[in-house]
Amino acid sequence: MTDFHAIDALLANTRTPAHLPPAEQRRALRQALNLTRTQVAQTLGVSPSTIGGWETGRDPSGETREKYAYFLTAAQEKLRTQNKTPAHPETDPTPEHPTPPTDKDAPPPTPHPCVLCGAPATDQIEGYPQHLNPEDCTHPTPPHPEQTHTPTAPPTPRRPPQNQPRTPDLIARAVHEALAAHHGDTQAATNELQRRAIPDAMTLLDTCRIGARYDIVGHPPLPDILRKKSAHGADEVWEARPHWTRLDPPPTPGEVTALDINGAYLSALKTHLPLGTLEYSTGNVHSRRRAGIHLITPPEWDHHPYLPNPLGNREEPGPVWVTEPTLRLLQRLATEQYGPLCDPPVIHESFTSGATEQLFEKFRQTLRDAREKAITEEDEVTLEYVKSMYSKFVSTMGESNYNRALYRPDWMHIIRSQAFVNLWLKAHKAHTAGLTVMRVMGTDELHIAGNWRQVFTEGRGVTQVKIKDVYTPQTSRQ
Repeated sequence: MTDFHAIDALLANTRTPAHLPPAEQRRALRQALNLTRTQVAQTLGVSPSTIGGWETGRDPSGETREKYAYFLTAAQEKLRTQNKTPAHPETDPTPEHPTPPTDKDAPPPTPHPCVLCGAPATDQIEGYPQHLNPEDCTHPTPPHPEQTHTPTAPPTPRRPPQNQPRTPDLIARAVHEALAAHHGDTQAATNELQRRAIPDAMTLLDTCRIGARYDIVGHPPLPDILRKKSAHGADEVWEARPHWTRLDPPPTPGEVTALDINGAYLSALKTHLPLGTLEYSTGNVHSRRRAGIHLITPPEWDHHPYLPNPLGNREEPGPVWVTEPTLRLLQRLATEQYGPLCDPPVIHESFTSGATEQLFEKFRQTLRDAREKAITEEDEVTLEYVKSMYSKFVSTMGESNYNRALYRPDWMHIIRSQAFVNLWLKAHKAHTAGLTVMRVMGTDELHIAGNWRQVFTEGRGVTQVKIKDVYTPQTSRQ
């Protein structure tokens, strides 16, 4: 009997794991209560990226699961209580068979929350509510759930007092704590900050996007062309990275200045990014309100002696999958404004979704401001920390063991390609100004012969350039 009692005691102490609603409901509950992932994470004692993982399909376990289930249940009850508005029996009678309202009696359209900031927006881009004017997209918190169903005029966006930061200064706080932990040793503090740059960037992103309706860590299904063919291989998307050197320089080019383009990836965060699941289409059709990847036949390029091919160093003939920035650059160069320099590319297939340039804008501005402040104050610790945050953020956006919270290889390719496009446009600007472009490399290296200061401003700002090297080219003649 002792053994049976032990079994009974064992079974009595077992617990069924707490029930959790589907992932999309978890995210919807949090957003409906105007809570950020950071707020929920701090309360449950986990990281914001962990909350993001739970909201995209992963499940917690043990005591953490119990706490999360309790939060979700309480959130459901709170929303049910808030939305429960019983009708008064005398002043608000409800007919047994109400007559549908006519067009004349219908209420005005209800503004839906902007996918970027959460404030009411009457405009839509490919089905996604957005503010067409970026200046309107500044609402710090989303509207109350009841307001989204009220057919009245949208409330006036609440703006923070002048000179008050919109988000906590997480960057300054992290630098201060690192320096204190290492007793003022700047190198040790820098090393620590660079090691934690990715999770810190994700936390900063979450804070910058308070009220945003589109979930950054959402992982929609991806087409096979965005999947690596082997563990150490690559997918099928061509980023158009330039690697070009002028083969026949002028007889007397003089000194050549190698310029370093500041904050290449930081500037490239402002690009058209697809918001939702990529949808397949065919035909030589392109919508400026959508973004994604495209299978194109690239045009012939006849200007290689003095300008690099915008498609980069691609030797294989035939169609190629390119990103939105590369496609738009080729289309731009086919207009009369640019000569045209080439024929328009021919689009065969596309994977696109409704797009916006504003997805990472507040995140980018926060990093830019911190970078410029660090330069002004000669704060190299903060400067290196910020550089690591945006460069590693972009490079780990695809499949990476260092950033499992964000898996959008399409975004990674698009942002990188935007950096290459920005560099190519600088080379073209120098060429049209009468300078000799000698080399164009990667995302940030531009070699020019001539008075480059008439075109570019020297400095360490994001819109400026630095001198990397000055040399005299070794020319050989037959």
